[in-house]
Amino acid sequence: MAYDAAATRRRLLDAAYEEFAAHGLAGARVDQIAATASANKQAIYAYFGSKDDLFDAVLADRMSVLADAAPFTPDDLPGYAGALFDALNSSPEVLRLARWRSLERADVAPTEVASHLEKARAARHALGIADDRTAVDVIELVVALASTWSTIPDGLRAVGRTSKAARQRAHRMLVVGAVRALVEALPTS
Repeated sequence: MAYDAAATRRRLLDAAYEEFAAHGLAGARVDQIAATASANKQAIYAYFGSKDDLFDAVLADRMSVLADAAPFTPDDLPGYAGALFDALNSSPEVLRLARWRSLERADVAPTEVASHLEKARAARHALGIADDRTAVDVIELVVALASTWSTIPDGLRAVGRTSKAARQRAHRMLVVGAVRALVEALPTS
């Protein structure tokens, strides 16, 4: 049987995603990633260089998947916030992975800065936002609002005697409404 390098690399990324999301960079075990991927540890180092580089590759891969699931729409930030809310809640491990990164590393990946700045500049152009600084703040607020559901403790999610699904739908409506209000209140150039 021929060796399929692309399939091995994909299995390693998928196994690492599970391990890093559950345990973070420091807590994840390379042995466990290799075992889950039906590969050996040497394959990890051959494809990715180091555990840190594997973490970066996993994060970049999952952010790409997230971007496909919630395409950025600079002229419809409320719609984008709703799509991002849905995508993050259907794959909560993505947000967990991003939080591990921010907890365990002080640096910011250049690709992350570039991605956020690209979105901010697109929103600035589409919405007439006065400057890049304000546009970056707007994008970060949209992302923060879209990710709030995952930070609400279950005890607070249960308030109101509604089902979890109904409560989540109501929260999503508030997120979209808050982003709509934010857009309407923007100072323009």
